[in-house]
Order: sequence, then C-alpha cells, then structure tokens
Amino acid sequence: MQWIGETIESPATGSLDTDLEQGSTRSSSGATSFGYDLLHVLQAIRGGDFSARMAGDYDGLPGKIAEALDGIVAANQRMVHQLKRVGEEVGREGKTRQRMKFGISNGAWGEMEDSINALIDDLLWPTTAVTRAIAAVARGDLSQTVALEVDGRPLKGEFLQSATIVNTMMKQLKAFTSEVTRIAREVGTEGKLGGQADAREVTGVWKDLAESVNAMASNLTAHVRNIADVTVAVANGDLSKKMTLDGCGEILQLKYATNTMVDQLRSFASEVTRVASEVGNPSDQVKIEKIPFFGIFRAVAVNKDHPVIWQC
Repeated sequence: MQWIGETIESPATGSLDTDLEQGSTRSSSGATSFGYDLLHVLQAIRGGDFSARMAGDYDGLPGKIAEALDGIVAANQRMVHQLKRVGEEVGREGKTRQRMKFGISNGAWGEMEDSINALIDDLLWPTTAVTRAIAAVARGDLSQTVALEVDGRPLKGEFLQSATIVNTMMKQLKAFTSEVTRIAREVGTEGKLGGQADAREVTGVWKDLAESVNAMASNLTAHVRNIADVTVAVANGDLSKKMTLDGCGEILQLKYATNTMVDQLRSFASEVTRVASEVGNPSDQVKIEKIPFFGIFRAVAVNKDHPVIWQC
C-alpha cells in the first residue's frame, strides 16, 4: 500500500500516459465497477465513515487511484483513533503525558500532529502551574505565583485571567498572614497594645477575617488597659477606680474579681482608718466591724477566738 505524499508512477513505463492507454482498453463493465466502488468510498468518507475501502482489485491507473484513496482513508482513520485515545486518556483519565502519534510525519500530517500536541501542552500548562501554586499554599509556602508568560510568550485571554486570579489570591493570602502574624507578635510577645492589621490589600472573606482580628486586638487592648488603670490606681493609693468595660466569659470573671478586690481593699482601708481615728484613751477597745472580708483581709479583721483589738 502506498502512503500519502508518495509519487504515483507506472512500474513499467514510469509515466501515467501508459497507464491511461492501458485503462482505455479495459472493458466498459470494469470501468463502471470501479466508478461505483469509488463513489461508494467517497460517500462513506463524506459521511465520516473512515472504515470504507476500495473493494475491487484493480490494475493500472484505477489500481493506483484505489491504493492512494485507501491510504488517505486509513490515515484519517488513524487520526480519529488517536484523537479519541488522547481525549480519553488526557481529558478523562488524567494521563497528562499522553500525546498524538499519527505515524505519518511528512507534510500536513506531521504539522497536524505537532499542532494538536502543542494545543494539549498549552491547555495543560495553566492546570499544572495552578496546581503547583496551590500545592505550595498547602505546604504553607505563599511565595509561589503563576508565571504570566510561557517560553517567552505572554499569556492571553482566559489563560491570563486564570493566572492573574491565582496570583491575586496568593497576594491577599500573603498580606493577610503577614498582618495577622505582626499583630500577634506585637500584642502577644512584645506587649505593644493598640496595633491593627492593615486590611487595605485584601477583600471579601480575607477582609472580614482581618477586621475580626482587629476587633479582637482592640477588645483585648481595651480590657488590658482598663485593668492597668485600676491596678496603677491601687498602687498609687487610689481605691476609687473600677473596671467598667463590658465583657463575657473569662473577661467578665476577671472584671468581677478585680472590682471585688478593689471593694475589699477600700472597705478594709476605710475600717482601719476609722479604728485609728476612734481610739481615744488606753481603756478604749475598738473592734473592726464585721464587714464581709475574705482571705487575708478577714484573717486580719476578724478572728472568732481572738478578736483583733487596737489598744492605746
């Protein structure tokens, strides 16, 4: 069988004229059979059936035409088979290394094979690049991005759009994690209260998360500063300050504990001051009133067996 692209020559004379002369001497019935056979194959090809072949065994020019036509049909049939195979393996089975193999490298057939394989490469490249970037995120590496050019050719259309979206996502993730890490370090480690995450470069849920972190940092800062104000006031002898900010859970417990401590300190100091001022003569015995003190304050103020008595 001869293939596409081969020169058709007469084995005997090397020219088509002799074949034409031989064909003219054949019977009209043979020519009619060849014509109908040729028409049948051409109609099948037009309908997308590449399994059709010339049925007769022809000599001379008709034989060469039949052989050439069968070669064309066979090449198209292989092309269809390869397209189906690659579509199944690459598109459905995920075997991204599979490529077209026509088995014909000359002329337009080879160019078609190269073009289809190049198309597969171009279509798979964004998927590979995006997968690499997402895998880096899963490992905690936010430095990876999708290149905006391939082999010196800039990306265009939806390829460029996809790469830009992924790079924007990576940029926002990096900005968000950087700001959250900074706030956590400043507040939790360095004791720098009042810091806020910069949410200008993030949008959507990342902006919501940044704002939530800022709200948490502000809330913690306000309560810590409120406690600091109270404790500094106590250290300076001012027992009039209390925690005033609202809170929930352990923050609320801390507020109640601090305010109770201040109340007990103020009551104890008031009673000590009163007793000191009421002591007038050596026969006076003044007791501290039974105020609900607790802990060390109660031990100092009231003892069931040995009441605390100041004597002049």
